[in-house]
Amino acid sequence: MWLRFKRDRVGVISAFVVIFFFLIAALAPVISWLYGKDPYTLYGQERFELLDEFGFPAGPNGGMSSEFWFGIEPELGRDVFMQLLYGMRTSLYTALPVTILMVATGVLIGLVGGYFGGKVDYWIGRVTDFMMALPSQLTLIATMPVVVAVFVSPTEETPVYIRACAIIIVLWLLGWMGMARLVRSQVLTLREREFVEAAKVSGASPWRIIRKELLPNLVTPILVQATYMLPSTILSVAFLSYVGVGYTEPTPDWGRMFKTAATIYENDPTYMFFPGIAMVIFVVAFNLLGDSVRDAFDPKSGR
Repeated sequence: MWLRFKRDRVGVISAFVVIFFFLIAALAPVISWLYGKDPYTLYGQERFELLDEFGFPAGPNGGMSSEFWFGIEPELGRDVFMQLLYGMRTSLYTALPVTILMVATGVLIGLVGGYFGGKVDYWIGRVTDFMMALPSQLTLIATMPVVVAVFVSPTEETPVYIRACAIIIVLWLLGWMGMARLVRSQVLTLREREFVEAAKVSGASPWRIIRKELLPNLVTPILVQATYMLPSTILSVAFLSYVGVGYTEPTPDWGRMFKTAATIYENDPTYMFFPGIAMVIFVVAFNLLGDSVRDAFDPKSGR
């Protein structure tokens, strides 16, 4: 698989792009120290020459300069480069645990339903059907305030970690069904194979058969599906912040940057350019990486 993957130039380039994004997100505090700025300081409020009388950057291209590489935010005057890096960090660090939870839950439920069958598979299937029938975006918008209110009184300011936990819980509960369906369909095929029958005859317990016989043969579809789920989860995190039920001020976040950009793009289109390009590059690279991993694992692939 590794030899096949290395021959795929698109896959290798995509892998480097994805790794670069994760490194940038992890090293955001170090970059902030070297750059000499942070995503929270209101530079435009401290230095009035940075903003004009309408609150927009006084310099060209959104205030881009040797001091502010990607310009400054309108009205508040925060550094866009730092907002972007820390927003990337917020999105990735939220989407990664959500994806891990969705994959683990989907794999467990799919294994149990597919292997045991009968009433177990029937009731798991009905629960999965019910969850998939929920309109995802409307359900996200409706349930996020409820989940937050469980932990914090509506009269109090919601801490960032509470919002992060709420986002993780909601996205996890609404996102495991696709993986469960995929794993179940694979298990239904594998449980009739000779090596599974041989394990049953030898007296192996169901859980040992699931761990030792079925799960190792499901690594490929699970890994490929996970590579598609992560960028989709990042878009969901950004969507929640964009509609105002995810991360809020002053937490840097991609979705919140898009929300701000949507209100000022006619006067300052540069502010939307950098987060837009960054998200497109990351999502496309991760999807291409998923395609390359799938082709590398599949010996019948013609690529």
